[in-house]
Order: sequence, then structure tokens, then C-alpha cells
Amino acid sequence: MTGTHLPPHRPISVSPLVVSAAALVAAVLLSVAFAGSARAADARVAIGHYRWSTPVVHVDLGQHVTWYWVGPDTMHSVTGDSPNDLGIDSDPGNPEPMHKVGFTFTVVFTQPGVYQFHCKLHNIVHGEVIVSDTPGNPNDDPDPIPKPNVNLTRPSLGRIHLSPQRFGTRGTTLDYALDDPSAIDAEIWHLSNGHRGTYAGWQELHGHIGLNYGPFASRGPHFKPAPGRYVAFLTPTDIFHNVGRTRRLDFTIRGAAHKARRGHRPARR
Repeated sequence: MTGTHLPPHRPISVSPLVVSAAALVAAVLLSVAFAGSARAADARVAIGHYRWSTPVVHVDLGQHVTWYWVGPDTMHSVTGDSPNDLGIDSDPGNPEPMHKVGFTFTVVFTQPGVYQFHCKLHNIVHGEVIVSDTPGNPNDDPDPIPKPNVNLTRPSLGRIHLSPQRFGTRGTTLDYALDDPSAIDAEIWHLSNGHRGTYAGWQELHGHIGLNYGPFASRGPHFKPAPGRYVAFLTPTDIFHNVGRTRRLDFTIRGAAHKARRGHRPARR
């Protein structure tokens, strides 16, 4: 056998410096080993303010990534642009994506590699997913669900009142209250036996938080007032496209003949 042989019973002396150096090398190797075997997990990524909340996402094999559209900007897509992910697209066949706040898109990654994504409309909205070759737990979801950046509370329309309540073809004033700035769509129908009859037209109003008033049932491009009984359905929608509860408003437009009868006085004898 070849090699270096020491005389029998010869003590081997090792300096404290050598021991310290060996311990340091062992510690470094141990930390590298643990880092290489670190467990990844399923990931949740928020898309909002024209960026990914996590630009570079790490997952293990078989795990998934879920993207959440949190707003206020939601005209974004998750579209693959690298050889690994050319078939991945949150909006296939749609060149102008538009989503509601809260929309989600999930991809399960079954092949290791680097996956790069971009938005069809905004190149600055992009990111990548790095998938290791270590099998992962597909049911491991430690990340919290991203919160929306917008208010999802539906607006409330109340204190509806016509002033005056009896009016002619020139219209009247609608008083109303809102708890959120909103546009109000008023769909107007002829009233027949207490029920909605034929369609008469529509009108749009805009209000702020608090008490509002605006012209109502007056002549416009979408409504031509005529004497008769009507019902309007008023629906508020806020700037985040939250739709509130529809309110019903019955009203009557009086004609010129009615005014003449009210103003007629019998001749004195």
C-alpha cells in the first residue's frame, strides 16, 4: 500500500487555527446544502399599479402560481414569451384584456425551467417564474390572498324625491343621496296597470357623496316626455364599476289639457 506512514504511537498535533478553519468550511458546506434543499411553495402574485408584486417567483416542480388582478389598473394579461411558456396566456385570442378586480389566473408548472411573462398591452408589466427540478407539494399555499387596491363596496342610493312631484313635459328635479360618487342609470318605462309596459327611454345622472339634485324626466336625446304614467329604475355604479341596488320610482307627467282644465274658471253671470 502506498502513502505516507507515521511511526507507531507518534502523536499528531493540530494547531487551533487549523481546527477553526476546518469548522468554518464545514459550516459553509452545511449552509449551502440546506440552501440547495430549501422548500419552495405555491405562490400568489398581485397585479396592480402596473407591476407584479413579486417580479421573480420561485416554485418547485408540480406547484402552481396564481395571479390576482387587484387594480386599480386591470387591463393586463399574463402571456408567455419564452420557449417554455408560449402556450400560456390568461387571455387567449384577446388582444385587449380587461378584467374585474378579483379576477385570478392559475398555472401549474410540471416542467423545470425559467418561464417569462409579459402583458399584451403594457410591456412594463412583466415577470418570470423559476421552477426547480425538486418535486414540490401542490397543496402548499402559505401566501395570503392579495387584497384589492380598490373599494369593492357597492354604492347605495337613497332619499329619492321629486321636487315638484307633479310636473309637465319640461321635467322636474330629482333629489337623491349617495354614499359613494356614482353615475346613475335611469331606465324609464311606460306604466300599465301598475306594471312595466313599453320602453320609453333612459337618462344618466352623476352624483357625489351626500345629497344631490339634478334635472329629471326632461326632454333629451334619449327620452321624449309625453303625458302619461311612468316607472323609472335607478341603478348607481361607482368609479370602480361596483353596481348598487336598483331603486324604483313611479311618476306621472301631466299634459297641457290638464293644465287648461285646472286654470279654467266658469264665466260670471
